[in-house]
Amino acid sequence: MKARCGIRTAAAALLAAAALALLMSATAGCAGSSGNAGAQPQNSATVAGTSPAASSPRPSPTATISAPAGSGSPSPTASSPVPTASKPPGTTTPGGQSTLRPGDRGPAVLALQRQLGSLGYWLGTPDGTYGDLTQQAVVALQKAAGLPRDGVFGPRSAAALARAIRPSAHSASGHVIEIDLSRQVLLLVTNGHVDTVLDTSTGSGAAYSVGGSTYIAVTPTGSYRIFRQVDGSDRSPLGVLWRPKYFNGGIAIHGYPDVPPYPASHGCVRVSNAATNWMWAGNLAPIGTSVLVY
Repeated sequence: MKARCGIRTAAAALLAAAALALLMSATAGCAGSSGNAGAQPQNSATVAGTSPAASSPRPSPTATISAPAGSGSPSPTASSPVPTASKPPGTTTPGGQSTLRPGDRGPAVLALQRQLGSLGYWLGTPDGTYGDLTQQAVVALQKAAGLPRDGVFGPRSAAALARAIRPSAHSASGHVIEIDLSRQVLLLVTNGHVDTVLDTSTGSGAAYSVGGSTYIAVTPTGSYRIFRQVDGSDRSPLGVLWRPKYFNGGIAIHGYPDVPPYPASHGCVRVSNAATNWMWAGNLAPIGTSVLVY
């Protein structure tokens, strides 16, 4: 009887010890998943209650998500959404959209117009509508930055605008109209400061015939002065010039309905009719104004 009691007592002790070990194991498991300091991250394939796609790799058991240094923000918990990568700077327009194009309207277009105007790219009065004048101002910016001249304000144009890119003047004193043939822009310059940038189109370099003679469509480089002007339409053998300002024989700065983003004229300096009217209204190119072509 004493032996049997001893066996029973030993068995009871063993059962009690096993129960105590199971209880301690369960308690340790809860502490490990409670998020307390020193707890190991969960080796789980879910974040914020969502399961990843079957093709997504499982996260490393030791991977953690932490807040940027110095941000003062707490590290996200398992219920926080996974942070997404931010877009690099210069990939959005002033209004936050990725691309603006002719025909668009709204605050983003208005913000673009105001920023272009602040750098001197002329587009008339900002009105929130991406029309022909805004398109030409964007083309002028693209020309100055060496970008494709499509008139669409995308990420690369936004980056150029953010860097405040605009052409530099070649003259140092006086009121001068500068024609940059390589960039195809017209600059209104005062004492070396570029006040206004206009989109323009100059001589195409192609051959053309008039009156039985053949010529090459070029805009000669050099220093000139405006010596004659016509306040209205001026008909010539090559077409109608709107309010021309002549500075070299029959070559003039004038308005034209079409100002392509490349050299296309017979030698004259084309700007939009609206830009020509603006120049006349402000008396920005009176007789005697210096014209520098380079």
